This record gives sequence, C-alpha cells and structure tokens, in this order.
Amino acid sequence: MTTHGFHDSATGTAEKAERVRRMFDRIAPRYDLFNDILSAGVHRRWRETAVDALDPDRGGPYLDLCAGTLDLARVVAARSPGALVVGADFSLPMLVHGRAKLDPTKLGRGDAGIQPVAADALRLPFADEAFRGVIIGFGLRNLADPRDGLVEMARVLEAGGKLVVLEFTTPPGRVFRSFYHAYFHHVLPRAGAWISGEPAAARYLPDSVSRFPRAGELAELVAACGFERVRYRYLTRGIAALHVASRE
Repeated sequence: MTTHGFHDSATGTAEKAERVRRMFDRIAPRYDLFNDILSAGVHRRWRETAVDALDPDRGGPYLDLCAGTLDLARVVAARSPGALVVGADFSLPMLVHGRAKLDPTKLGRGDAGIQPVAADALRLPFADEAFRGVIIGFGLRNLADPRDGLVEMARVLEAGGKLVVLEFTTPPGRVFRSFYHAYFHHVLPRAGAWISGEPAAARYLPDSVSRFPRAGELAELVAACGFERVRYRYLTRGIAALHVASRE
C-alpha cells in the first residue's frame, strides 16, 4: 500500500539510501558554499527561525537529525548553553567538515556541547525518549523512507517533547510559483553544477522537492507517525515550510 506517496521495496530503499549518501559524501567540501550562493544566505535566517520554534533551553539533550556540516546544531547549541546537542548524519565526510568548523577551545563535548554522531536516521542508536527536542533541517526528503524516519524521531523524543521540521516545499501562490519553478528547475541546476562540480547533485535538489509532499500533506504524514498538535507555516513566500509538532 502506498501512503502519502512513499513506498519502496527493501532493495529500492537501500539503493536510494546508498545513492544519496554517496552524493553527500562527494559534495561535502562545497556544501556550505552551495547553500550560501544558491539561497543568497536566506537559509541561515530559516535555520534561526526553526530554532526559535524549537525553543531550546539549558536542559537538553537535543537531536539535530541529518545534521550535515552542523550549522543547525550550532544554532541550537548557542541558544542552549551547556546542553548536549547531538548532530547525527549518515554522511561521515559531512560531519568531518562540520567538526572542522567547531571552536577548538570548546571541545569538551564539541563546540558549545555539540556531539557529532554518524548514524542512519531510520535506525538511530539512541534509547527511547532520549531527547527533549528533535530538529531536522532540509533532511526529511532525503531519507529513503520519510515515514519510517518520522516514526524513529517519535521514538527517541520524550513525552511532551517538540519536533521541528524545516524543509523545502512548493510555493502556494500561482504567480510566485511560476518564477520559483523557472529558477529552481533551470537556473539552480546549472549554477549548482558549476559550484559543486556535481551536476547530478545539483539536479537532485529540485527533483527531490518536486517529489516530496506539499506542506499540508506533510503535516498529515507527521500526524500519522505519532505526533500531536501539528502545525506549519510557510517561509519566504512558500519556498520553505516549517512544521512543528509534539509527542504526547
């Protein structure tokens, strides 16, 4: 049965996971530059907004899933001094590049408490209810099975804990959406291929967003995976969406 557009055989799921992991391994050295140029730096404001929604405190611990080069984990850590912030990603080269950005004077548990962990989002090596909050930025659509990933996030999130999902989406406004598609499907792949040196990786971004559920559909999927009080809002006229939910 297909639910919310997601269904893969076990073989297909494993193949997608390995393909995506290899892609991120290759682009890791240029990943931050890729994001800065193609979003004109707006992705940094989106991350601040996402952490506002998480509203971390000194207690922790918090999980930044699909943490990449740890930019989002660093924002969480800055807002919650002394709290443990685990940055988990299945691409070791991405985490290595992220760790290189950490302040070497604060490496007791990582920069301001950040602990990078190489891990598969579908099989997290953490106990049930291990985290006070879980945040995932631009990573959910990369999972081989986003539904299974959300179920796993619910497992490791404590009762009353908060989930924050920041993800690209399709803008709802018809006029703006036409300009968005022109950039996203024509300009971005060419510019991204030049910046990253990986044409396939540059095409992957618009292709993966076009296949991913729109914001309202994603809210339904989150609710179906064990979360309550699911709400969302668009960012920058609907280029991205911010979903917030709780595990009761």
